[in-house]
Amino acid sequence: MSHHDSPAESPAESPAESPAETADGTVAETRPAAVIVLAAGAGTRMKSETPKIMHPIGGLSMIGHALAAAKGLAPDHLVAVVRHQRDKVAEHIVSLDDEVLLADQDEVPGTGRAVECGLEALAAAGDAPESGTVVVTYGDVPLLTTEMLDELVRRHETEANAVTVLTTVLDDAAAYGRVLRAEDGSVTGIVEFKDATAEQRGIREINSGIYAFDAGVLTRALAQVTTDNAQGEKYLTDVLSLARAEGGRVAAVVTEDRWQVEGANDRVQMQALGAELNRRVVEAHMRGGTTVIDPATTWIDASVTLEPDTTVLPGTQLHGATHIGRGAVVGPDTTLTDVVVGEGATVTRTHGTGAQIGDGSAVGPFTYLRPGTQLGPEGKIGAFYETKNVSIGRGSKLSHLGYAGDAEIGEQTNIGCGNITANYDGERKHRTVIGSHVRTSSNTVFVAPVEVGDGAYTGAGAVIRKDVPAGALGLSVAPQRNSEGWVEQRRPDSAAAEAARRAGSADE
Repeated sequence: MSHHDSPAESPAESPAESPAETADGTVAETRPAAVIVLAAGAGTRMKSETPKIMHPIGGLSMIGHALAAAKGLAPDHLVAVVRHQRDKVAEHIVSLDDEVLLADQDEVPGTGRAVECGLEALAAAGDAPESGTVVVTYGDVPLLTTEMLDELVRRHETEANAVTVLTTVLDDAAAYGRVLRAEDGSVTGIVEFKDATAEQRGIREINSGIYAFDAGVLTRALAQVTTDNAQGEKYLTDVLSLARAEGGRVAAVVTEDRWQVEGANDRVQMQALGAELNRRVVEAHMRGGTTVIDPATTWIDASVTLEPDTTVLPGTQLHGATHIGRGAVVGPDTTLTDVVVGEGATVTRTHGTGAQIGDGSAVGPFTYLRPGTQLGPEGKIGAFYETKNVSIGRGSKLSHLGYAGDAEIGEQTNIGCGNITANYDGERKHRTVIGSHVRTSSNTVFVAPVEVGDGAYTGAGAVIRKDVPAGALGLSVAPQRNSEGWVEQRRPDSAAAEAARRAGSADE
């Protein structure tokens, strides 16, 4: 379905399994000779500088999802056919999997030519499949699972088909290619919408564009396919009639889960796919033992892991390699990317990236965890705190209104309100080391590099420029001087002066 411009459809409920469970590297029972992923399209309706297949949903680009599903089949060879913004797409594919063979599509348009270019790239590498199964899929079909592809290949090989096509039935088949069947139910061909008769356009079973081919049949048929059609393209669908003409069997695997074969041609369709993927991921986590209070406002990437008895509160987004430990509570209004949350921890109204939160710890509200933050067990980073590249020992607390960066803090230490580590001198970053069982008073500034020994204290407002020995009190306090009568002399007509006069009269 993805290789046609098609109208957006509203999300629908589906009984299919979650892609979070099915695209996680599971190796299928079958092992095709090759999988060719078509990724050459321009995607002009996206109206984007970014190639269509590189747009992300569920924490991974659409081509990333497609390659993961294909790789789950453990094929002998995995090929991606590229053309539009070739260098950018190729670099992205290699960053995902450097074992993917890249094939360039030439000037000849059409999916048939794209597949042919993939086979030619395999031949040039000395890996042309002379036998076995060749699977063709697309880089913009992100919800397709390894299990669905495995079923396609298994049926194809069990039934000794020449071609097996994955199809689905839609109430509104729109501009998709229609599946033509004989009276006995066998597939006689596929007709593209622009070439279809009025009667054929009434068919509701549509071509997904995803196939399993006998390698020999595919190679021979593609050599005979022409561009003599309404669109002037080399249609991959023409292979089906050619396969039948040489006596091969053509069959279909029909899926009730249309989302698995749904592609994205514009951002509306991409959003619908993203929402459906998220629905499946969230549902899978709930069935696995996570309480999600409001699935409608919860977004969880397919790569995130949550242990049983976790709770996710409304307005929460979990991205990347984030892991939530058993019994932890995250949210509301929290965004975590590549964050590890320990068992029994609570994270409230927090934005965090690349951080580790220990078992039983508390973070938030209104906390900003930057990369390199490591909070030990039973610790606390409280309201309006920012941390970066800091390790915090067991039981230590940074309760409110402060900044800790490029620092090491020991165990059972209490950092007072308004403390900051002044770690940057304008050119270089420096490190602050604070020991265990330290007590720092409000508004202490640690001018790095500096060390504070175990059991030390600091006074309120201290600016610590020198090391504080263990057990010492660090002070930087000038004697207080009061200028009596200053307000009445300098601000005689102010409300403050009037208040001072009234206070003076009351004291007499």
